[in-house]
Amino acid sequence: MVMSDNLFTVEQAAQRLNLHPKTVLRYIREGRLTATRLGKSYRILRNELDAFAGIAAGASAKASAARATAILEIPTIDVGRSERIATFLQATALSGDATTPPLHVQTAFDPATESMKIILIGTPADVGKLLEMLDVHTRSR
Repeated sequence: MVMSDNLFTVEQAAQRLNLHPKTVLRYIREGRLTATRLGKSYRILRNELDAFAGIAAGASAKASAARATAILEIPTIDVGRSERIATFLQATALSGDATTPPLHVQTAFDPATESMKIILIGTPADVGKLLEMLDVHTRSR
């Protein structure tokens, strides 16, 4: 039985969230997921399901925004310093709120060449700011 585009059954919500239907029912009973009871079953509004899943309203409009990719290589670096830089980058990427566009950071250390590779993907402004911070951080050592 297919409901409207804005109303989901427990089974449809479970499929959408990649959860078992009993888990969705438990979330409803615990009050973690808002639903309306219809007879012996529940119906969940799309906006409630999206809010529970962490999908921001209007996220599809932001998906078309420009994205920048930067690949850096830092030569002659020891493993300890590369770990500190990786931690710094990950902490910076996780800062912000729900309206902040995502910033993807990936790092790799090659012990054979004692070098570090960094890949940054985000808005041009965010990638630029992170590159400036990295420049200051790598110059100070």
